[in-house]
Amino acid sequence: MLKEELQKALNEQINAELFSSYLYLSMAAYFEDLGLAGFASWMKVQAQEELLHSGKFYTFINERRGRVQLLPIEGPQLEWESPLAAFKAAFEHECYISERIHKLVSLARKHEDYPTENFLQWFVAEQVEEEATADGIVQRLKLIGDNSGGVFMLDRELGARTFALPAAGAED
Repeated sequence: MLKEELQKALNEQINAELFSSYLYLSMAAYFEDLGLAGFASWMKVQAQEELLHSGKFYTFINERRGRVQLLPIEGPQLEWESPLAAFKAAFEHECYISERIHKLVSLARKHEDYPTENFLQWFVAEQVEEEATADGIVQRLKLIGDNSGGVFMLDRELGARTFALPAAGAED
């Protein structure tokens, strides 16, 4: 059974994951408005992944005989100065989520809750990938600069990303 402090923190992480999804949907809307359907599609897939992450926390809390408590979701930012600024914000957000996950690992260790620490290791690894992916796009957008042809080529590439539900029993 989960300790109260850990249960509270895991519920707050559900909220953070749901906010992440909401943020990425807001970014998708921003990109749609700019006519960058590929960027928007990439963000929609990212939003779906974040919902999947929140579901993992939801399921884990219930499996540990905890109580899921859904909290209000803050409204996300609606506008960015540029596609680069939006992806910089996405990268910074992923760094923030990584910090949250690391604090959860520390809290699980404090309570000697090994099942929770083990559960969180998937997220530790996932966040390395999330940060690297967002930063990679930031670096490419920096290289592209004001070259609209480069932006449209990247838009086409990002639009190829698809969301696939993991197979039953799979880790992701």
